[in-house]
Amino acid sequence: MASGGLQLLGFVLAFLGWIGIIISTAMPQWKMASYAGDNIVTAQALYEGLWMSCAMQSTGQIQCKVYDSLLKLESSLQATRALMVASILLGLVAVFVAVTGMKCMKCMEDDQVKKMRMAVFGGVIFIIAGLAALVATSWYGNRVARAFYDPFTPVNTRFEFGSALFIGWAAASLAMLGGAFLCCSCPRRETSYPPTRGYPKNAPSTGKDYV
Repeated sequence: MASGGLQLLGFVLAFLGWIGIIISTAMPQWKMASYAGDNIVTAQALYEGLWMSCAMQSTGQIQCKVYDSLLKLESSLQATRALMVASILLGLVAVFVAVTGMKCMKCMEDDQVKKMRMAVFGGVIFIIAGLAALVATSWYGNRVARAFYDPFTPVNTRFEFGSALFIGWAAASLAMLGGAFLCCSCPRRETSYPPTRGYPKNAPSTGKDYV
């Protein structure tokens, strides 16, 4: 029962992490304009994401523009996109594999060994998906930080970490933690020894056997 509870907890955490990765990928707030400096502009807030850039006016109206051409984007941004999409697809595969191996599901009940292996395999895929998202968000955040502290970057064009990065980091951590729980939920095989055979007791000899 304890391993079943750990398995369910791992799946819930990994699934929430996968949902968070999807949300982070779709959000445009991967980096936001920084107003640290002498030139403070309060008329609008600028955001940039993996798919579009947005500007929020002082009235609260938000205008977004999708990037025109894929070929005009930086190679690092294209690589970040690819890693996040790969993380989402791996998470989708992990969901189906892990659900098949869950103890509360009736699939593959006749073969418990294969069922446990499916759960562990789903956990491994969740860990890989979380690692892909963690690499993508950390790489993107590193580029934002380097550009912010670059003395040659104009003050009015500097960006800071957006909320999508923090969501991505948290989601990647949840996916990896949940995958680790799924991998640890497999119970250890207990060593079974063959039952000891009792030796037949010799019947007491009587004097009638001898002549």
